[in-house]
Amino acid sequence: MATLDRVKILVLGDSGVGKSSLVHLLCQNQVLGNPSWTVGCSVDVRIHDYKEGTPDEKTFYIELWDVGGSVGSASSIKSTRAVFYNSVNGIVLVHDLTNKKSSQNLYRWTLEAIYKDSSPTGIIVSNGEYDREQFVENPLPLLLIGTKFDQIPENKRNEVLTRTAFLSEDFNAEEINLVGLLMAGFTDRKRFNFKSLHYD
Repeated sequence: MATLDRVKILVLGDSGVGKSSLVHLLCQNQVLGNPSWTVGCSVDVRIHDYKEGTPDEKTFYIELWDVGGSVGSASSIKSTRAVFYNSVNGIVLVHDLTNKKSSQNLYRWTLEAIYKDSSPTGIIVSNGEYDREQFVENPLPLLLIGTKFDQIPENKRNEVLTRTAFLSEDFNAEEINLVGLLMAGFTDRKRFNFKSLHYD
């Protein structure tokens, strides 16, 4: 049997945004009935055939590292999480579209993962705003996933989508917004699967 290439993906974001539910859906192809808080980190895996059925087909062993969303700034919490940030191939940033703070915290999550345990100087510019230049040289691919799109009032959706578009631009990341645990505009749960997430 051929060896499989391992891909390690961090799944980061605040508690309660839906990281564990998303990882479970991607890896188990079923909705997580009663999600609980992740303490530390939970790892789930999936075998993925990239470009299935083509001459370029390749099989990957994908590890999704669902890092607990405690937003404490204590150095002990950060240093504990830092052990999960080694040998990473990409980051999925998950935020709750109904909770602006969870979107703002993605800057801190990303910087923590990129710089591991050390805190770079000059990150916060003013009024809690982050220096977007910190993300320009990031070599890791990022995917931004917004959850709970269906819970946003109709009259606020354009405002929220504009805000997340700027967020996506700041991170130079692809963006997906989910209705519950479905992609916006999709009504069939089976249509949202790992094979729909191709990035070259």
